[in-house]
Parts: sequence; structure tokens; C-alpha cells
Amino acid sequence: MTLRLYDTRAQLLRDFVPLDPENITMYVCGPTVQSGPHIGHVRAALSFDLLRRWLEHRYGRVTFVRNVTDIDDKVLANATDGEPWWALAYRMEREFTAAYAGVGILPPTYEPRATASVPQMQELIALLIERGHAYPAPDGSGDVYFDVRSWSAYGSLTHQSLDAMEAAEDADPRGKRNPQDFALWKGTKPEEPADATWVSPWGAGRPGWHIECSAMSKRYLGAEFDIHGGGLDLRFPHHENELAQSTAAGDGFARYWVHNGLVTVDGQKMSKSLGNFTLAADVLAAHDSLVVRYALAAAHYRSSLDLGESSWTEAEAALGRIGTFISRVRRTLPGEPDEAGIGEVPEAFALAMDDDLGVPQAIAVLHETVRRGNTAIDEGAHDDAWAAFVGVDAMVRVLGFDELMSAGGDLAEHRTLDALVQTMITQRAQARADKDWAAADRIRDAIAAAGITLEDTPAGTHWSIDG
Repeated sequence: MTLRLYDTRAQLLRDFVPLDPENITMYVCGPTVQSGPHIGHVRAALSFDLLRRWLEHRYGRVTFVRNVTDIDDKVLANATDGEPWWALAYRMEREFTAAYAGVGILPPTYEPRATASVPQMQELIALLIERGHAYPAPDGSGDVYFDVRSWSAYGSLTHQSLDAMEAAEDADPRGKRNPQDFALWKGTKPEEPADATWVSPWGAGRPGWHIECSAMSKRYLGAEFDIHGGGLDLRFPHHENELAQSTAAGDGFARYWVHNGLVTVDGQKMSKSLGNFTLAADVLAAHDSLVVRYALAAAHYRSSLDLGESSWTEAEAALGRIGTFISRVRRTLPGEPDEAGIGEVPEAFALAMDDDLGVPQAIAVLHETVRRGNTAIDEGAHDDAWAAFVGVDAMVRVLGFDELMSAGGDLAEHRTLDALVQTMITQRAQARADKDWAAADRIRDAIAAAGITLEDTPAGTHWSIDG
């Protein structure tokens, strides 16, 4: 079987041939943290979480980079006297992290902030100037622009004619040679905070949006890497400009371009600018996190997704069928599953995932396996039932529905247990903060006696059932 992905630049399905089969490299444009995440942001991140999980299943190691744009026009615009831009950016970054974790999105291998790679951005800008593809504005503003007419391949990602493109609006047009030239470096402006500037050879200022991702992807993945991902709305101008500046600098850059479809409301893109967005925190407060993950994953990643109340009820019912089967197997079947085949997904599931990440078709295989397993239980065919269970186990883990397995199929029961354990974890944390070590040890021992293991990490304490 060969994994095929739809390459936006080529406009066709391509066989995926990695640079290094032992380490797949993947860069995904992360959030601009000027405000909290809406559900469209979570759907985008989930699309690439699913791709990453499948790549890890197929190849083993994936180096996954998702950046944080923490310096940008919008971040500065939303800052207030009471909350400086860097504090706003950090607070919003934490909200994105919480939303991603809420639906089981794996943390990236690296999650660089733009502000931590400004020297690398300046090096790239200097190289583009040296190669004749960028120029400082002659008006002394400190702006530096990419000269789009110096690069004949400009427009190759979105297949647009340069003359048909709208003017770039990311800096003062008076210093540009061409209306479509875009800003690599933005000179300091009197109305902007003094701490939002860096010294540069062209004057004090800050990086443009597009140069950030080119510099960060090269820093963490090298001059050429396998996959560049992001939302469909980022193709132009962001990804078009990334491709132009990186390749003009002599880098191979991304070998495959993968874009997810958008969440829509009444057929219109969900966005903050249109005011038609639903905050991720509100969705996660109203619905079980696993239900949200299932509903967002159920449509193909390249299709648009129009969410309604039926999306959540259908997802809950579907998860209930899977969970009921898992619970039924563990409750009624004697013995244990045959270890042969554990971790292996059914061939039909693999074929669906290899076909441009066909998650809807893969989920259909999952449900068919559940139906077949239930029939086997009814007929007393225990070996067949265990075989179905092993397949279901492997599929839900690839899809990130692991909680169904750890919950024993009963999500309500798992939620109740989680609430109790979290209360004890909070009590233990307070005892440790009060330096009441005896109380902390008693709580820890009580948790351990119940067969529960605690893992203390920088992100908090997590629990799991032994065995």
C-alpha cells in the first residue's frame, strides 16, 4: 500500500515519498494568538493531528512543528494599557493549547514562537536582499519588501497570474516597487509599543508575518522538509509568499502542500473578522470532548464542515455504539485476545487512510467491525469477537479515540471516576503546597491502592489505571 496525499501545488493526488522514511518532517502553520480559538481552529489542528497519527503508524517517527505567531499586527491591535501585547499573546496561546488538548490533539515535537526566531528571520531577509529578491524601502521607513517580479515562479502555489493579484496590504505602499510586493520587515511606527521592535540592519522594526514561518520551518526542519500544512484560507497570500521567499533564498522548502477545509456557518467561512464564530471553549463546555473530536473528524479533512446540533448528537450516538461493543466484549467474553495482530488495523481501514487520509471511510470500517463483532458475540464465535475487538482497539487508537478503551467502553463511568481522581489530585497538590507531606503521601497511597498511577508532568498531573 502507498500513502497518497492531495498536493495543493500540484493540484492532484501524489504518492507520498518522504525524504527520510525513518523521520517524516512536517510543518503546520499554528495560530496567530490575538484572541481565543474558535472551533474552526480546532478542526484545522485536528486534521493534521490525524495525519500525524497515521504517519506515525505507517513510519514510526514524525517530527511535527506547529508555530505560534506571537508578534503580528493583530496581536498589537488587541493589546491594551492593562495587558501588553506579549502578555495577551501568552494568555491566548494557553487558550489554544487547552483547546487542542481538550480534543486529544497531540502536542507538537516543537512549538516555536515567532519572537524566538527573529535573528533567523533577519538572516533570511539579508540573503534575499543579497540575491536581488528583496529591497529596503527608499523612503527610510525601515521596511523591507520581497520583489515579486524578481521571482518568476511567484504564484505557482495558487496558480495565479501576478497581474491578476490584488495589492499586498501589509505595509505602506509608498515604498514599494510593485503593489504586490509584501513586507519582510516592518519599520517601527510611533503608535506601536517600544518593546515590539528589534534592532536590524535596516532600522528598528519587527518581522512581517510571512517571513516568520519560512525562518522557523528551516530552523527546526531544515532547508527542505516533507509536508507543509495549514488551512485553505492560508494558501494566499501566506503560503504563496512563504514558498516564494524560501525558494528564492535557495531552499527546497516543502515537498507536499496539504490544506484542510474550513468550518462554515450557513455556507460562509467561520472567522473572527465576520463575527460568525463559535468559541472552542464554549463547544467543549457544552459537549463531551470525545464527541467534539468525533464530530470534527467525521468529514474529510479537505471538505468544508458545517456544524449544527445534529453533528453532536450523531457523534455521541456513534461513539456510544463503539463503546457499548468494547464494554460488552470485556464483560461477556472469556479469556484474552490473541496477541497476534494486536496494534494492526484492518486492511480496509489502512486503504482508506492511505487514500488521502480518508477518515470518513476509515470510520465506516470501524463501525462495520463493531457490527461484525457484535454478531460474533451473539453467535458465540468468541475468537471472531476477540479479533474484531483487537481491530477496533487499533483503529480507535489511530483515530485518537483512545479514551474509549481506557474507559472500558463506558464514558459516563470514566467521567465519574475522573472527577473523583481529579479532586484527590487537587487535594494532594494543595497538601504539597502547604508542605503537609504526610497528607500528600496519604492521598497518593490511597490513589495507588485503588490501582491508579499518577504521572506528574510540567503540564500537570495525569492518571491512568494500572495494567
